[in-house]
Amino acid sequence: MRDIRTRAVHVVNEPAGAASRPLSVPLVQSSAFAFDSADELARAMAGPDGEYVYSRRGNPTVRALERTLAGLEGGASAIAFASGMGAISGVLLALLRPGDQVIAQRCLYGGTYAALNDLAERRGVEVVHIGGEGPEEFEALAGPRTRLLLLETIANPTGQVPDLPGLLAAARRRGVTSAVDNSLASPVLCRPIELGADIVLHSTTKYLAGHSDVLGGAAVFADDALRREVWPRTVELGACADPFAAWLTLRGIATLPLRMREHCANAGLLAERLAAHPAVGAVHWPWLGTHPSYATAKAVLSGGGGLLSFELEGGREAGRAFVEGVRVARLALSLGGVETLVTHPASTSHRELDEGALAAAGIGPGLVRMSVGIEGPEDLWQDVEQALPKVLPKALRRTLPQ
Repeated sequence: MRDIRTRAVHVVNEPAGAASRPLSVPLVQSSAFAFDSADELARAMAGPDGEYVYSRRGNPTVRALERTLAGLEGGASAIAFASGMGAISGVLLALLRPGDQVIAQRCLYGGTYAALNDLAERRGVEVVHIGGEGPEEFEALAGPRTRLLLLETIANPTGQVPDLPGLLAAARRRGVTSAVDNSLASPVLCRPIELGADIVLHSTTKYLAGHSDVLGGAAVFADDALRREVWPRTVELGACADPFAAWLTLRGIATLPLRMREHCANAGLLAERLAAHPAVGAVHWPWLGTHPSYATAKAVLSGGGGLLSFELEGGREAGRAFVEGVRVARLALSLGGVETLVTHPASTSHRELDEGALAAAGIGPGLVRMSVGIEGPEDLWQDVEQALPKVLPKALRRTLPQ
């Protein structure tokens, strides 16, 4: 099956019998599984793909999700986690040792940035950051201690799209493992393994599940040998996926291509109109012609994504006034659900960054992040339009059309 719309509907399920099998993946909520002999149990404990023993080590519903995600991303195999940060932490802790170097994109999700800082401070891992516009910075920094290149398909919240083909090829030439967080693009818009990535990371909480009712994460591996290297550490970490969360994620994946089409269309409409509004200094959406990553985004992505951010001229107070002034959109921290959400990154998702780090990542004090949902586009624009005058000085408000 080549078309991702078909693959999203026809999930990888285990047959229940020779003559029939359920259309939907069964929810297997059992924490443990019984055996008839000690030898059978011992054999099952030998690796990640044997008989089920204990749901921290493997579960039928979770395995169906793992195989489905591997198929969607074009990978060999996957590990499902309890959250996106569980996936990121599991991979980092499994691969990195004291003295290793990580080369990471400068604009990263705040939780990832904090995890890297912790590794640097407590475990002696060197972390250096690059802009991501091309492989030159990576080539200049990479050396014998470089173990991992860490990127995001679409950076949160600036919308930066790194030069994935160039950077991933450079990492491969150097023998450096590469990992790409694909949460904001989803495999509908980009499949980094096809561009040369070794690992694709997801917060399945976001677009994959898509309904704001799941916490989950995943790591998809281009080579199963790498999954087998990572898997024992993740079992020890204990950040395993819950079967019910895996089941809900599989339900969400079936409509992922349809939802991504609407997310992208709505975000594009809002981006164009926000760019023309006097209260807005800049709009960050990768398929907007003025975005610094526009050329790369058009080459790498099949859509602009559902996340956009914009800079309000009034700074931090304007940002806070806007997110409190919307009526259809909701002030909430997550993203990727069917409803539109707004937040103020400097005081929420990126609060771990100091002012210098915020500036380096391109996050201004008045930046508003909007996860654009699948509501009617004109309803969304009317909501944004009624909230924007609240952030303008009174003198400028009088110049707006009534």
